Amino acid sequence: MTDTKFWHPFAAMGSVRSSELVIDHGEDVWVWDEQGNRYLDGTAALWYAMVGHGRREIAEAIAAQAAKLESYSTFGDFSNRPAITLCERLVDLAPGDDWRVFLTSGGGDSVDTALKLARRFFAARGEADRLHVISRSAGYHGTHGWGTAASGIPANREGFGPPVAETTQVPRDSLEALEAAFQEIGPERVAAVISEPVIGAGGLYPPLPGYLQGVQELCHRYGALFIVDAVICGFGRLGSWYGFERLGLDPDMVTFAKGVTSGYLPLGGVLISEAVAEPFFASDGPIFRHGATYAGHPTCAAAALANLEILGREHLLDRARELEGPLFAAMSSLTEHPLVSEARGGLGFLAAIDLREEARTERPTVVAEVFHAARERGLIVRPLATGLAVSPPLTASTAHIDLIVETLATSLDAVAEAAQLSLDPS
Repeated sequence: MTDTKFWHPFAAMGSVRSSELVIDHGEDVWVWDEQGNRYLDGTAALWYAMVGHGRREIAEAIAAQAAKLESYSTFGDFSNRPAITLCERLVDLAPGDDWRVFLTSGGGDSVDTALKLARRFFAARGEADRLHVISRSAGYHGTHGWGTAASGIPANREGFGPPVAETTQVPRDSLEALEAAFQEIGPERVAAVISEPVIGAGGLYPPLPGYLQGVQELCHRYGALFIVDAVICGFGRLGSWYGFERLGLDPDMVTFAKGVTSGYLPLGGVLISEAVAEPFFASDGPIFRHGATYAGHPTCAAAALANLEILGREHLLDRARELEGPLFAAMSSLTEHPLVSEARGGLGFLAAIDLREEARTERPTVVAEVFHAARERGLIVRPLATGLAVSPPLTASTAHIDLIVETLATSLDAVAEAAQLSLDPS
């Protein structure tokens, strides 16, 4: 293959440069490469293809809007009808009706928006010392400046020099550690705590019972904002529109992206509570001097509206709840394999397996080997630091779940045999 000029994200370009897998087209839960090989998309691309691939009505909505008004700035008082309608729809889908919506170009934009707004909100209230942001170990919040600083994945922060100051990571499930961080930093200096409902890219960790409710209570006690990062968890992945509703949470801000358009065009945003928005909506309020060039992009908004219509009409949120148990049970069956130590999931249509530490120590490439073995057998899964995750489109069936697990099992067998790994499953 010709040496590529495309620098891929999160890629070892020394090997990728001449060995790209070029995806050519897709339909529902399947994608095909340029050689005609078919793959079950066990990751919904990157957690986001909720309604599946090749939805003609979304493509038609995009084409119709692009022919009418492809794009226009929304800075100042400029607006467009698709952006207005989308924000109204997004508020309708959220619990309560006291939200405002700040639109962005994607998840990283949304996280940076929320964390900057947290600081700006307190400055507007005369609490300019509230600058600190607390996040969780293993949490992933994108790769922009603020999201990198808040990342709970150390590898994503290494080699870039000092991150944005005033950020702290705490162990992901310890309320004691979080409260200790508040005390060490000084409660009057903490602007916000940010957390995914289910940690995704950092390892796929559902929260311990009561943990996130405890985070929210600590934020209320100490006057900090509670930010839910729903970029992966929103729009059906956890069986609800934003994910946090299933846990009975009442956040101050909610970041979203990915599933809002099912990836058909890039769009994200932040749900912002009335209390946080109010200072900026007052007649003499300050300007939040922040925003993406394509915020409120009308064609992207049209794609989102068409996608939301499909999610609702086809009851795909209900489908996610129906299938989360079968998916987790099927993935849990892989713990009988001598290479697998545990399975995680059960909350939402996503699950993961970890490979045994002994195998990863003996053969550091074993996760990548299983990933490639599955792909050679027609299944795309997501490699994590210690295992593999699946998050199929919400249109998947139990038959697809069975195929995912069967393919993973044969892939684990093939890698164990080729690497001569023989571990005692007990």
